[in-house]
Amino acid sequence: MFGRVVNGLLNNIESYVCRFLLATFVTLLFVQIVSRETMGYSIPWGEEVATYLFVWFAFFGAAHAARMSAHNRVTFQFKIMPVVVAKASEFIADMIWLAFNLYFVYLSYDFIFNRMNVFWKSQTTGIPMKYIYLVLPIAFALMSIRIIQVNYLKLVKGVAISDPDSQELENIEDHMRDPNEKDRP
Repeated sequence: MFGRVVNGLLNNIESYVCRFLLATFVTLLFVQIVSRETMGYSIPWGEEVATYLFVWFAFFGAAHAARMSAHNRVTFQFKIMPVVVAKASEFIADMIWLAFNLYFVYLSYDFIFNRMNVFWKSQTTGIPMKYIYLVLPIAFALMSIRIIQVNYLKLVKGVAISDPDSQELENIEDHMRDPNEKDRP
């Protein structure tokens, strides 16, 4: 039981982090607006913290998209290629992407811990900027793990993974072929 809970948490960590960050920065901005409009008071650190939360949300969202194999990519040319060539081409593209991500993890880690001025702090909160920039190596490492995971599932386990947009498009096409068919859940 405990193992399944931990596995479920690790498998969806980006989703949970994104949900928390989205709820937090939207709530913070809502409170900021209400406070400004009703009491004429603006939370001094509100917009800055909301901006940092949004940036973290975007990077964790990119890692979540990698987990779902939902990153934007040009794939129309794979429809005219043999399946083996299409799979090999996607794999090569993913390995180039993985190499870029791992190199970026190295560069961002080096920047944060070796090159960044220790006196750089957030304007209103005073938080050291290295904690804000820490999202870079974390998110790109998670993205790298998810790229490896998706390719393992596709190539070794034989799981057919398609991005959510492709699945939705297939459902629309199926429905257009047979409009009397009930919508599938």
